Amino acid sequence: MDPALEQYAATVAALTADGQPFATEGVRINGVDFQTYVTMPANLGAYCALMQNHGDREFVVYRDQRYSFTDTWARSAALGAALQRRLGVAPGDRVAIASRNNPEWMMAFIAIVSIGAVAVPMNAWWTTDELDYGIEDSGSQIVVADPERAARLAPIAERYQLRIIAVGDVSDLALATEDFDALQAEFAGAAMPEVEVAPEDDATIMYTSGSTGHPKGAVSTHRAILAALWSWMLLGTVNKMLAGDSAASSLPPAGLLTIPLFHCTASHSAFLLSLLIGRKLVIMHKWDVQEALRLIEAERITWFNGVPTMSAELQAAARDTDRDISSLVDIFSGGAARPPDQVGKIASTFKRSVPGIGYGLTETNAIGAINTGAAYVANPASTGRIVPAVTEFKIIDGGGNSLPVGEQGELCIKSTANCRGYWNKAEATREAFIDGWFHTGDVARLDQHGFLYIVDRIKDIIIRGGENISCIEVEAAIHKHPAVLEVAVFGLPDERLGEVVGAVVVLRPGQEVTAGELQDYLREHLATFKVPTHIWLQREQLPRIASGKIFKRQLKADYAAALTPGAGQ
Repeated sequence: MDPALEQYAATVAALTADGQPFATEGVRINGVDFQTYVTMPANLGAYCALMQNHGDREFVVYRDQRYSFTDTWARSAALGAALQRRLGVAPGDRVAIASRNNPEWMMAFIAIVSIGAVAVPMNAWWTTDELDYGIEDSGSQIVVADPERAARLAPIAERYQLRIIAVGDVSDLALATEDFDALQAEFAGAAMPEVEVAPEDDATIMYTSGSTGHPKGAVSTHRAILAALWSWMLLGTVNKMLAGDSAASSLPPAGLLTIPLFHCTASHSAFLLSLLIGRKLVIMHKWDVQEALRLIEAERITWFNGVPTMSAELQAAARDTDRDISSLVDIFSGGAARPPDQVGKIASTFKRSVPGIGYGLTETNAIGAINTGAAYVANPASTGRIVPAVTEFKIIDGGGNSLPVGEQGELCIKSTANCRGYWNKAEATREAFIDGWFHTGDVARLDQHGFLYIVDRIKDIIIRGGENISCIEVEAAIHKHPAVLEVAVFGLPDERLGEVVGAVVVLRPGQEVTAGELQDYLREHLATFKVPTHIWLQREQLPRIASGKIFKRQLKADYAAALTPGAGQ
């Protein structure tokens, strides 16, 4: 075994032993045996209360708003009292949050879970029809909403008898609302209501991205979310112990929040984890790389997390900026595969920084694998090794049999951090959650050192004349061409072969390449059957769903239609 991996395993074992900070024990949940952490709080309310330990240190910055940890807790407690005493929210009631990122989003979440209610973060990009579905599906009757979301809720508010708590001015809407600030002011100084909340009680319903069909609401318990948070804490502790003082920043932790809080990557690993580690969060209203550079300098940002496109833009802009961005230590990405060649560019541009990528799903509360630092530079195509210590991986074939190291199959994850199933979707739950294992729908393999390689989504694999083609592999090859900024690869129907490869390519400003030249270039790097038959070139950004992932379903539908004989006539 590699000495570095041996040291890593030994450090994890030492920290999780009996009597240690991350000691584990067995727990039986719904007839299935899992591992859990002995030391974690019983519920998220007790966890969130720990933020008070950081006192008057700055916690959240948004435009001209600045709140300390103490102030954020006090305001959350006031809202919790208002929800319970004014609006009659009881344990188990669903309370939705429909808003862009702001401090009030965080306060609402803390208040909701602390009083035993179920937080239902809704996609801020949803239309009225989509919000209609989410409200009906979740059974939420109270919604914390910013003005834009309140306007979209207005047409359905009466039908569901919604109580809307407005964050901001909604006076132009013909809509009865409660004012967020007024509620906080009315109950200012109130303690967070004390409610008995068991570890297995529901805490959140977080909807999947909805790239296909109606979104599914993944239901997580307090224990599941806490297991995810404790796992990240364990991992961070291990990495610090192994790195020693050399990697430590002299600055207090500060993160730039660029991704939506209605996704668990942001709500859990950015927001909730910050409550424990005392990390300041600076919220960006909208991604803009120059504004990001300004905020990194002004707020001494040490931690960045965004989709790969964001980190690519940050890396490119950093090479030409005069701003002091030396505070930046961690540059993480998630939500989509990062082109392998981007990893080396980040490492060479940010000399003091540690590049990283994570793999997780809504259904696992973002827990899965992580790849950082030298291991990531050495294995840039891998999403990393499993996050210890209450999570397991297995790779299975079509018959459900476990496959040996190196063989491709469906990735399944067993973890205390897994959600308990899908809200109101018993059949989908039975299909995806089997004997404690969540079936991800991702094709993957594990190497002999435990590094996970995501090959593709099962449904995204292109089968051309009986040959399986990985979209990710083709995209990585196209990305290597210097004229390419971003690309999406997908299957297109073909009468002879069943499917052929299609690609939409966004060119870099000032760069030129023809489809034929790109095909010739790819033939040097890929087997001929993997080279796209159809390539479309454009300058505008590819369409995306709210998580930041490229909306491949839309692209595939649009370009398949364009190839249909008689289309457009």
